[in-house]
Amino acid sequence: MFDTLSDRLAATFKNLRGKGRLSDADIDATAREIRIALLEADVALPVVKDFIASVRERARGAEVSQALNPAQQVIKIVNEELVTILGGETRRLRFAKTAPTVIMLCGLQGAGKTTLAGKLAKWLAKNGHQPMLVAADLQRPNAVQQLQVVGERAGVVVYAPEPGSGVGDPVKVAKDSIEEARRRQHDIVIVDTAGRLGVDAEMMQQAADIRDAVSPDEILFVVDAMIGQDAVTTAQAFLDGVGFDGVVLTKLDGDARGGAALSVAKVTGRQIMFASNGEKLDDFDAFHPDRMASRILGMGDVLTLIEQAEQHFEAEQTAKMAEKLLKGGKGNEFTLEDFKQQMLQVRKMGSLGKILKMLPGMGEMKDQIDSIDDKELDRVVAIINGMTPAEREDPKIINGSRRARIAKGSGVEVGEINQLVDRFFEARKVMKQMAGGLGGMKGGMPGMGGFPGLGGGGKKSRGKAQQTRPGKSKGKQRSGNPAKRAQEEAAAEARAAAGAEAAFDPANFELPAELKGLLPPDAK
Repeated sequence: MFDTLSDRLAATFKNLRGKGRLSDADIDATAREIRIALLEADVALPVVKDFIASVRERARGAEVSQALNPAQQVIKIVNEELVTILGGETRRLRFAKTAPTVIMLCGLQGAGKTTLAGKLAKWLAKNGHQPMLVAADLQRPNAVQQLQVVGERAGVVVYAPEPGSGVGDPVKVAKDSIEEARRRQHDIVIVDTAGRLGVDAEMMQQAADIRDAVSPDEILFVVDAMIGQDAVTTAQAFLDGVGFDGVVLTKLDGDARGGAALSVAKVTGRQIMFASNGEKLDDFDAFHPDRMASRILGMGDVLTLIEQAEQHFEAEQTAKMAEKLLKGGKGNEFTLEDFKQQMLQVRKMGSLGKILKMLPGMGEMKDQIDSIDDKELDRVVAIINGMTPAEREDPKIINGSRRARIAKGSGVEVGEINQLVDRFFEARKVMKQMAGGLGGMKGGMPGMGGFPGLGGGGKKSRGKAQQTRPGKSKGKQRSGNPAKRAQEEAAAEARAAAGAEAAFDPANFELPAELKGLLPPDAK
């Protein structure tokens, strides 16, 4: 959704790189480009004005003028201001002191409230709660049946005493659901209310009546992130008519410009709490303003990637794999069966494209990432499943006839078998090198053993290092005069030091955010 905005901002910051000092003209030009990028992303005009004014003021201050790298400081300022307009701190659900906690969903028809209710319920269930869905949307045809289907898919109980489609009293259903939840020992009640095609007095009154009947602990306004600045108008109308405590964004995986996400929190003063970014019930998570700002600026989202990996990768199996690689030797080789298990665990995390986009620096490879076929992993698993246990254990025995048999059994060409086996051996070689660096660490940087230019090399690399040692270059022999030789070595050391100083520019060095968080405030 934020691809266009990310591309515009990346192009703007690219023009700043390499400048040792930023003039007022540079700052004005940068602010103008950022303003255009935000307006094109359909961000509300008042939000854009406040954002640009804050960025321009801070960019002209001491934090940029006295910085070693002004361009990085400007990016840092834009990142911090993005976090601010997205809500600042991550907002968590408030739970009632006495169960059940009541969560009421409201919003326009078509915003995705019913599906969102199922996603929220499943997310809460994964976090140790016992939610119950309440079908209080009795106006829209088949809304009750839709919630029942969604609840069944999510594995969550649905309270639906009325058939809906214009039949039943939604206020009574919502009120009775609280007692039903207590009786069935559910600690959370999620009330799905009716929406309309536009903001009208009848819809607002019904939502207000349900609010008064159940006294919800949280009222969440569900907004379609694809409707642009209309989202701000609708949100303000709901805030005035019913009131809400937090915002939930749906359809963040769409191709719209995403201005709603950057406007709603700032205009209404209510933070975005959750975001839905796909059609599956698992495509839902808490909204983190700092992580979203990082994505918009093309810096990736490593923390979310780690959290997803922790959820889907089995700790015991991962530990066994690590131990196996570190031990090495016969019987501890990385096999095709191990390779398959890793593919299956990656597949559980979702689309390969989404995973790669969370990595820093992948913003410039969006076209290649978008062209990735997730079915490729399924084909790899099918090929490995077509092999015998002996072939998976020792791929070297896979000869021509075996490859033909595997290809026929898995429905692929022989060439794909060749490519898989070749890639597997390359992957195993790299993993051996990494394990060697972690296990031995002789003469190299920790974890970098065997990699060219990073230490831990063999005899050949050590011999090459000796040839380039100061005072023993191939083109010039050392003097036999001890005094003269000492001068030559001192001069060589000075040249080496000057080269190292030129290669390392402290202005370009910056600690990762995760490491900065470990430093005391006065050391950052």
